[in-house]
Amino acid sequence: MLQELMIRDFAIISQLNVKFEDGMTVLTGETGAGKSIVIDALGLLIGGRGSTEFIRHQAKKCQLEGLFTLPKNHPVFKELENLGIDTPDEQLIIQRDILANGKNTCRINGHLINITTLKQVGRYLVDIQGQQDHQLLLQPDYHHVLLDRYAEEEVMPILSEYQVLFEEYQVVRKDLEKRKHNEKEFVQRMDMLQFQIQEIETANLEPDEEERLEEEYNRLNHVHRIGEQLQYSYEALSNDMNGSERTLGEAMSALNDIASFSSDYQQLSEAVTNAYYIIQDVVSDIDNARDNLEVDDERKAFIENRLMEIRTLERKYGEDIPTILAYYKDIVEEYDHATHSGNSLEELEQKVQVLEKELQNRAKQLSNVRHQAAKKLSKDISNQLKALYMEQAKFEVRFTETPLTKEGTEYIEFYMMTNKGEEMKPLAKIVSGGELSRVILALKTIFTETQGITSIVFDEVDTGVSGRVAQAIAEKIYEIGQCSQVLCISHLPQVAAYADHHYYICKDIEGERTEMHLSLLTEEDRVDEIARMLSGSEVTELTREHARELLEMVKKEKDQSI
Repeated sequence: MLQELMIRDFAIISQLNVKFEDGMTVLTGETGAGKSIVIDALGLLIGGRGSTEFIRHQAKKCQLEGLFTLPKNHPVFKELENLGIDTPDEQLIIQRDILANGKNTCRINGHLINITTLKQVGRYLVDIQGQQDHQLLLQPDYHHVLLDRYAEEEVMPILSEYQVLFEEYQVVRKDLEKRKHNEKEFVQRMDMLQFQIQEIETANLEPDEEERLEEEYNRLNHVHRIGEQLQYSYEALSNDMNGSERTLGEAMSALNDIASFSSDYQQLSEAVTNAYYIIQDVVSDIDNARDNLEVDDERKAFIENRLMEIRTLERKYGEDIPTILAYYKDIVEEYDHATHSGNSLEELEQKVQVLEKELQNRAKQLSNVRHQAAKKLSKDISNQLKALYMEQAKFEVRFTETPLTKEGTEYIEFYMMTNKGEEMKPLAKIVSGGELSRVILALKTIFTETQGITSIVFDEVDTGVSGRVAQAIAEKIYEIGQCSQVLCISHLPQVAAYADHHYYICKDIEGERTEMHLSLLTEEDRVDEIARMLSGSEVTELTREHARELLEMVKKEKDQSI
């Protein structure tokens, strides 16, 4: 569960610390008070898309931090273990900073992570239900996801194996189609690759060869000039040494005599001694270089030809030898793949047929599991809808056969009948906003019971309902709160009355800035807030009495359900 949430410099929030408890927590307030800002912040904390627009005006960054406590067997711990993140006391501290330059800094228990990892972990922690879920429920392409989530333990092992096989099938089929499209072009391509591979292999290139050859060629090309300068240097130093060797020797002897009197003298003595021997060594090295210098026209011609060969290959395959060698690696891989993965049409066609047969078998297994799950889901949702005053509603999962796809061989779509005597129609075409809210609640109730979700956020999912339906929705949200922590933004007094914990959100003008505040209501404060929700802006003693009556009625129903 989410135990604590800290928000800094986010939208109109300068600083907010709020603690949450188990059960059902409701956040209420006037329209436009900023209730959804808290949910937006929580969404970003678990990996939602960030933007610098969230940063409070004149602030350098916004900071979000959440403390989560989870049961020992929670699946997120395996994910964190794979990431090398410690979780002492089954607690997670998630931090996310969004900077004005657009950069994000994310941490889990002090470990730096990226946004992708944050999303992977966040999906285990909080399930945020809002208007987006209304939209997704109206998209038939999303219905197979819901069905698979419902029967996750049975579906996912088969689906995972099927999808691995399907990926292999796609690769092989693509190779086959490519081959069929132009067999002549394929043969020409293979001939060209074979020629290029052989040409580069024959050249036997070394990564730094060109630089070494250029240096050697430059030396051979200027051998006469090098010899002249070496001779000049040798004679100059030798002649100088004849005159200065005695002088340097005398200076060396004199300084050595006083070296023991001071470290400064010692350094001077060592410097002169080093200079004396360095000059002798240099003269010897120049003499050796002069003796070893020779004109090698044959070697020079070889280097010229070799450099010409290298530059011819560079014009064909890359700007330098490392680029040529990288190109060589790529074409070898392409050639090996094409010539060793069933390169004939007959072999590819046979492999596609084998994979198709295996896929059809797996798809049949997947279909059987899904059909069984669909019957159970339809029954469960219909029962849930009855409790939400949709007694005549019928829910059905329909399957339409399709060619092989990544998800199987059937298209899945939800159908409903909301009133007796009507025909079953696609869900998207018949439900109103209030009906859709009840379908979402029915699904969420079922998923909470079967999947053990720990924290669920409802962002105004009760829109478009009133009266006894609002009462039923309140009861259903409270029921979900018995299995999972629930945070709920609502405008309905019936929902607010069922809350175990009730926060009030408002906006104030402080100085020249707008500031949002959140406060936990006492029992008497709840009476005033629910009275406001019942009557509007003017709260009278009569509306307070109605609010007390509503709270008392809810209390009795809670006591009876224990």
